[in-house]
Amino acid sequence: MTMLSHAQAEQFSKIALGHVTRPFPNVPQLIMRDATDLALPQSIHPIFYGSLDWHSCVHGYWLLARLTRLFPGLATRNDIEALFNRHVTVENSMIEAAYFDPPIRRGFERPYGWAWLLKLSAELHDHPVLGGFHAALAPLSQRILTLFENFLPIATYPVRVGTHLNSAFGMLLALDYAALYPATGFTQAIREKARAWYDRDRACQAWEPGGDEFLSSSLVEAALMARVLSPDAFAAWFATFLPDLAAGQPETLFTPAIVSDRSDGKIAHLDGLNLSRVWAWKQILHPLPMDFAARQRIEHTMKQHLDASMAHIAGDYMGEHWLATYAVMAMQTGPNW
Repeated sequence: MTMLSHAQAEQFSKIALGHVTRPFPNVPQLIMRDATDLALPQSIHPIFYGSLDWHSCVHGYWLLARLTRLFPGLATRNDIEALFNRHVTVENSMIEAAYFDPPIRRGFERPYGWAWLLKLSAELHDHPVLGGFHAALAPLSQRILTLFENFLPIATYPVRVGTHLNSAFGMLLALDYAALYPATGFTQAIREKARAWYDRDRACQAWEPGGDEFLSSSLVEAALMARVLSPDAFAAWFATFLPDLAAGQPETLFTPAIVSDRSDGKIAHLDGLNLSRVWAWKQILHPLPMDFAARQRIEHTMKQHLDASMAHIAGDYMGEHWLATYAVMAMQTGPNW
């Protein structure tokens, strides 16, 4: 499989630096209680106001943190450090956290934005270059943790669509942050909810993709179960969840999505689907034995999916403001991407 190169890391870091502080165009999820809440993105979200929307800006910062960890000699390293110094402050983090104070906003960016924020915080923990910003982000990450902990007990059913509302993806991203704070019981809460929702799933039909999906609902679910179950338990579960993979079924999972118009923000999501499938397959294959019957077929389709979308990370802002994150995800290995 293709591995992330230094040249690609340089390219992706320049893309992210070009959009995380670009306030417009902007698609705010602004929940206004009255007319006084109307304000520009920069004043409402002093850290995460760029990249078209809040969640894309959050994972744009994650991308920059991840790249500086993987490639500390990046030519953009000074620019990245300067960005974090300007924006990721305790004061700004407190303002971001305060946005969630009104009860009407408790569902803002749930669960996708929450999960990426926790993923960013986990990435900053013990980061060799940006480690000090883990504490600066703490007011916001701790608020998100509380929101997540309060939400899981009342979430009776999972959301299985391949978009921002997907429950499995949100919990999977949150696991790395949860591992940093075992005393909270957050890891156990995620494990229990994942098993309650997905343990009995059998013979997944994989009716995907939908026209605006950037996640494979079936593969993301399996990737989460690969993290919460032991290898043996996961292998047994997976054998009944997708029992016909060795025969190339469901065919949809082996067919890269067609992106007909990359200037359409929703259709451009399908490039993300191609990339996130590669990432999900890696999470799934990691705990399975090397002689897993479908491994060769899966590795072949992973290459096909990468080839379908890697050339389209930049070019139109509808994809450019977020796709580099998913490209880096796709080219990481193992469960701790």
